[in-house]
Amino acid sequence: MSTLIYTHAACLEHRPGPHHPESPERLHAVLKALKTPEFSSLRWRDAPMGTFDQVLLIHSPDYVENVRSLSPSDGYRALDAGDTIMSPGTLEAVMRCVGAACAGVDAVLTQETDNVFCAMRPCGHHAEADRAMGFCVFNQAAIAALHARRQYGLERVAVIDFDVHHGNGTQNAFYNDADLFYGSCHQSPFYPGTGTPQESGVANNIVNVPLPRGSDSKLLRIRILNEMLPALRRFSPELLIISAGFDAHHLDPLGGLRFTDEDFYWFTRELMKVADETATGRVVSILEGGYSLEGLASGTQAHVRALMGR
Repeated sequence: MSTLIYTHAACLEHRPGPHHPESPERLHAVLKALKTPEFSSLRWRDAPMGTFDQVLLIHSPDYVENVRSLSPSDGYRALDAGDTIMSPGTLEAVMRCVGAACAGVDAVLTQETDNVFCAMRPCGHHAEADRAMGFCVFNQAAIAALHARRQYGLERVAVIDFDVHHGNGTQNAFYNDADLFYGSCHQSPFYPGTGTPQESGVANNIVNVPLPRGSDSKLLRIRILNEMLPALRRFSPELLIISAGFDAHHLDPLGGLRFTDEDFYWFTRELMKVADETATGRVVSILEGGYSLEGLASGTQAHVRALMGR
């Protein structure tokens, strides 16, 4: 099994301020974890710059222009009530995130690699078509799905999200398109307040699996096996994109779920089984949240180990 990693040093230059949870140290922890001997067979590549044409697959022209115009030359600029902050390095970082996600799609669809992990920041799944939200500027997972359809003519693309927070931005981008599937496993009630089972999309193409605070491995696996995976198999995606958040880890200071490294490994392997059945194994995974550096590092290792077929 060949796994390609996209990353870029520009993602370390998104600096939303002291004490902000979405810090450069997150990416340092991920890269250090994947540079150990166990992962020596990974291939690494610098993420290209995304294009604004790609961003416009999901986001409105007015919003994109607003992000560009607010990009500071020094100091900070808030894009929302205070969670999503731009620094001088943010615009390149988010465009590299878009570039990595789209390049990852290119790599698996041209059979250059079996799967891809985008070790990038900031996260993207809260970003709506016309606004930033929850540390997220552009929604790279949703953009990647639309890129796959436009560039390669795929009909059915799925995004599965196991961040502790519901990906409201991805859900809203997919809600009225029966050929896009969004499945989310997340803590509820919790930020951003969306993600109920009743939010099912125009053709039952949205599957939300909300879990109460304190949920552990047993409940996770029962709900995923009984609710999410059967729906994903019925949808039969031609490409599977993962929004891989590790803030559901039991060590995470922001979340309240109790998942272990073994859970992230298990979930990834179950998703890969579906991809093998319906998408010739094509998987692109994109880093989302995770705010315990220890939990983020070990959770990422478990996830990438599964991608590698270990």
